[in-house]
Amino acid sequence: MKNKILFVLCLLFGLMFINAGLNKFFNYMPMPKDMPANMVSLMKAITDISWLIPLVGIVEIIGGVLFIIPKCRALGAIIIFPIMVGILLINIISAPSGLPVAGVLMAINIWVIIENREKYLPMVS
Repeated sequence: MKNKILFVLCLLFGLMFINAGLNKFFNYMPMPKDMPANMVSLMKAITDISWLIPLVGIVEIIGGVLFIIPKCRALGAIIIFPIMVGILLINIISAPSGLPVAGVLMAINIWVIIENREKYLPMVS
């Protein structure tokens, strides 16, 4: 049962990141109209660095695909982790209303990392 729950969560998590990554290229989800001023200035600063948004989009797509595939999930979790840290920090500092969703996503990512901890041991030993 635990494996089925984990698979469904990983599937949804991966699809969400694939969608977010594709949105960086095709811009089909508009930005909310009621964003806080500090968030608007932060997004403007991020988009001023022309290579950053495509890089994040590619990482989100690759990480999302790997997160869905059980054999590659450990790699996907590590690839997505820095993006999740950024999402969590942005929500803590600039947009606390999104913190519950960001916290759940970070918990899923950490759960997958813990579940696959034996695959990371060769890197640190």
